[in-house]
Amino acid sequence: MANKKTFSLKGILHFLNSRKVAPYVFVSPFIVSFLVLYLYPMIQAIVMSFQQVLPGQTTFIGTHNYQRILNPTFFQALGNTATYVFFTVIILVMIPIVLSVFLNSKSLYFKNFFRASLFIPALTSVIVAGIIFRMMFGESENSFVNELLGLVGMEPVQWRYGAGTGMFLMVLLASWRWIGVNILYFLAGLQNVSEELYEAADIDGASAWQKFLFVTMPALKPVIIFVATITIINGFRMFEESFVFWENSSPGNIGLTIVGYIYREGIQQNDMGFGAAIGVVLMLIIFVVSMLQLKFFGAFKKED
Repeated sequence: MANKKTFSLKGILHFLNSRKVAPYVFVSPFIVSFLVLYLYPMIQAIVMSFQQVLPGQTTFIGTHNYQRILNPTFFQALGNTATYVFFTVIILVMIPIVLSVFLNSKSLYFKNFFRASLFIPALTSVIVAGIIFRMMFGESENSFVNELLGLVGMEPVQWRYGAGTGMFLMVLLASWRWIGVNILYFLAGLQNVSEELYEAADIDGASAWQKFLFVTMPALKPVIIFVATITIINGFRMFEESFVFWENSSPGNIGLTIVGYIYREGIQQNDMGFGAAIGVVLMLIIFVVSMLQLKFFGAFKKED
């Protein structure tokens, strides 16, 4: 009996260690987590988007929830989100590239200190950071930023009550949080740039700007595509930066994002079917925008 158990155990181990099966064993945790945490909720959300969900009762109502999406509030939330994505992509791609080049310079002292200090904001809770930002950009004359404006003869600004200033606060908070992380991505990419390319550029008499434009930027292209993609996705998924400044609602919906609209309709208004429909539309928007962005960068082109 013991021999049979040993033989079966050996057979199972031999089967799992075979070349055909072993790769699937190693990726099985990812496959299981993807099926349970991503695919199943996505399917459930799609099904729910065609339903009216009440406590203890669900009713299929066809495309009624999707017809309701075409309203001014949704388009305002979409416009706010698109504006936020536009500015965060520009800031969180261009500024980290420039700063990473400086931090990668051999003549810079205390490089590790600067790298660590720039990464610290990513470890800070967005709620805590948001409270600090709300205090700094308060509406009273005694708030930190308004006092600075008063020193140069400017009037206090109602930061959270204007469309432009409200967007500025959200973009500023996101930039403060994620610039350090993106700098590390670009620093990792710079380690793979061959010094021989820079030496060849020096021999050809290239300036610092020309070396940056024709040597550094092409070498960083895969990292730029990656950073731009995750910034676009995170931008459309943004919720915390809006919530910490306005919580339940902002004046005139100036801080309303698509995810905030989902939260308001699906959770606060208990309209889960409508919230699910907005979520499905958001998923399609992210997919289309990401594909267009990857196409623009030439990510689908085959390398020679």
